[in-house]
Amino acid sequence: MSHREKSAASPAPSDRRLAVLAMLAAVTIYGTNFAISRHAILNGLTPLDLTALRFATAGLVLLPLFVRAGVSDCAGIGWGRGLILTLSSGVPMTLLMMTGLSMAPAAHGASIGPGTVTTIGAVGGIVLFGVMPSRFAVAGILTVLGGLACIGIAAGISGSPTMLLGDLCFLGVGLLWGGYPLMLQLWKVDPLKATAVLSVLSAAVFMPYYVLAGHGANLSATPLWLVVFHAFNQGILNMIIGLWLWGLAVAKIGAALSGRFPPLIPVIGTLSAIPLLGEWPAPLQWLGVSLIVGGLMLTTIKPAARQAAATAP
Repeated sequence: MSHREKSAASPAPSDRRLAVLAMLAAVTIYGTNFAISRHAILNGLTPLDLTALRFATAGLVLLPLFVRAGVSDCAGIGWGRGLILTLSSGVPMTLLMMTGLSMAPAAHGASIGPGTVTTIGAVGGIVLFGVMPSRFAVAGILTVLGGLACIGIAAGISGSPTMLLGDLCFLGVGLLWGGYPLMLQLWKVDPLKATAVLSVLSAAVFMPYYVLAGHGANLSATPLWLVVFHAFNQGILNMIIGLWLWGLAVAKIGAALSGRFPPLIPVIGTLSAIPLLGEWPAPLQWLGVSLIVGGLMLTTIKPAARQAAATAP
């Protein structure tokens, strides 16, 4: 194998280090957001407030990109596809997530969402692309489903109907969010352009309702520094910087290696909720989170034969 072929087969050490740091930063942003958002909701902000801050900020920042890419054809994506992407990862998904965080622990959101996304991704891969999952992936999905069942049982025996309803919201988040990357792959849409579209369209649809219905009065009574902090966290960190870091890592080391990091999201979400919210999962909840993390890790394992074929010159 020539030097050029070796470079193409494996990333340079500097690129690998940069990609690892980028992925760690991205999963930290996404993992801690569950605890940060729930803390905000428990301390005066509403799911509508956080949704407004997310899309007003991201929509304003990404509006120039949307306009430059072309308004007439929805940034080159097409209005039909743009609306579908907005439904799957825009206002509906965010409202479900924030509503779930108002009723259920942050650890549930950080576990149920990614776990459901993985399951939907595998099923969608079979239906849309004919990609049959490996034995590891099947075992991982079954393990994830076992973890989701444990969390559901824990919510049921807790005697709290709101917790179970919150978990159902997180399940809805996973169902919507799981279809988003499948559509990006099917339609070959640039992720940043898709983010610009769904952010601008979400802001255009949601903000008039939010303001005209008088919900903005709650934000006006909130300290300015807190509004700025959550606007930055929701709209910049989670919608733009997290996506950019994720894309950077994939470009440096590929989707296969980058895919080993998402199992950290439930871990970070669960652990960050302990000091920030004082939420210690019950034993059955710990079991559910552990099974989901383990299942997600299993789905990232490639069979040796496929791995060798993928790296062969």
